[in-house]
Amino acid sequence: MAKVEVKDLLEAGVHFGHLTRKWDPNMAPYVYMERNGIHIINLYKTAAKIEEANEALAKIAASGRKILFVATKKQAKDIVAEKASSINMPYITERWPGGMLTNFVTIRKAVKKMASIDRMKKDGTFDTLSKKERLQVDRLRAKLEKNLGSIADMTRLPGALFVVDIKKEHIAVKEAQKLNIPIFAMVDTNSDPRQVDFVIPANDDASKSINKVLSYVADAVGLGLADRKAEKEASKAEKGEGKKKKASQEEE
Repeated sequence: MAKVEVKDLLEAGVHFGHLTRKWDPNMAPYVYMERNGIHIINLYKTAAKIEEANEALAKIAASGRKILFVATKKQAKDIVAEKASSINMPYITERWPGGMLTNFVTIRKAVKKMASIDRMKKDGTFDTLSKKERLQVDRLRAKLEKNLGSIADMTRLPGALFVVDIKKEHIAVKEAQKLNIPIFAMVDTNSDPRQVDFVIPANDDASKSINKVLSYVADAVGLGLADRKAEKEASKAEKGEGKKKKASQEEE
């Protein structure tokens, strides 16, 4: 796994916290100093926390469970969508659908509705509808795609949540807590780190900082997925060898 370099974090501005008057005292262990009324995050602690989180995320990915990435703030959504897509993980970047986790069955129904509209278009049923009905169905499909398209392949609850800005995504955090789903998050100096299982103390407002942290995270998840693939191929090869051995023994 790639070593996290403090120099790289510094260049990306990961160390810039919030104004001192906006801080959450529970972030004190991660604050290095105050400069011009702004808290500066201790990047040595950030680097250690990223490595700790990455190890756990790689294990979750290797186990075959999904990691759901959540970031609806403007400066994070495109980065998260891009990084999560690159490792084939689900993500929410539009609006957190209330009950996304706690009422997962209903959310799955909405995703299935999307699939059934696609089937209608393929088998020609869609063409038999009136112009008005086709317009309504298209609007519904577009709305579902915007809000839920990125989680279409998530057939069960995720193995973990990765959140950018726990203050903004507090509903997602609450739902994950209720269901004991581990929460990994970039936590700025204005948030309470006690809400998160794996804290990454970092500037969660600047796109450069978000991009840098997410790059490390995506690489770790990618490694976990590669391990899973290699393991599957090895066990396949083993089974193949076993069958060959058995066949040759039977011939004898």
